[in-house]
Amino acid sequence: MTGPIAAGPVRRASGTLDAMNDMDETKDMHGRAALVTGGGRGIGAAVVLKLAERGADVALTYESDADSAAEIAGKVEEMGRRALAIRADSGDAAAVSAAVAEAAAAFGRLDILVNNAAVFPVAPIEDLGPEEVDRALAVNVRGPFLAARAAAGHMTEGGRVVSIGSNVAGRTPFPGFALYALSKTALIGMTRGLARDLGPRGITVNLVNPGPTDTALNPADGPMADTIRGLTALGRYAAPAEIAEAVAYLAGDGGRYVTGATIDVDGGWTV
Repeated sequence: MTGPIAAGPVRRASGTLDAMNDMDETKDMHGRAALVTGGGRGIGAAVVLKLAERGADVALTYESDADSAAEIAGKVEEMGRRALAIRADSGDAAAVSAAVAEAAAAFGRLDILVNNAAVFPVAPIEDLGPEEVDRALAVNVRGPFLAARAAAGHMTEGGRVVSIGSNVAGRTPFPGFALYALSKTALIGMTRGLARDLGPRGITVNLVNPGPTDTALNPADGPMADTIRGLTALGRYAAPAEIAEAVAYLAGDGGRYVTGATIDVDGGWTV
């Protein structure tokens, strides 16, 4: 099921803030439209706000937390950008395609897709049955592929597709991560293949693999935080905004000659 939340129609704030944004040379995404899946919290929310800060109008999807999605959309509007929050389960193939179409229709274009929505199945292999496998692959692999396929239909030259993977695709030091690592490693091949397919159209496709990041799902004060910090060269968790900076680079003017790449933003996890 898809549809906008009750916050109201897409709108743009007007006045001095908009004029200042238009004049700011750092707004390299001004006039562009983005969709961030799973953009209501954590890394996704940080990406939404960073793209809006750079000048983009941003749609975001969320599965259940309408209040958080509305809050992030409101912050985008406070920056003078247009915002749209769409309820969509990334494991539902029809909902994924519908969300892309809704974002493109609302903004009249779609230039940037960030595949961020994911599930985090961590359990002993004997506890992971067919239902868990199907759900993880539907959300973490099929969802990004179908979103990219749908988005490419709206993109012109200069389009950007950026997916959020995981540091465990390169190094998995704990048991219980087999299914999650499988799903995130698949994005490496997807990124390379889509980069080749869409390159002739001037659309870039890249992957960001975050390391431990301080979110509600993996807090920097969690029970294993000290051990996890010790596996990074920098000895700390990332802030979500630090991951968003890498996404913004790839989605902005600076990343126009980068495609098919996997960029580890992991504090030295894979060193």
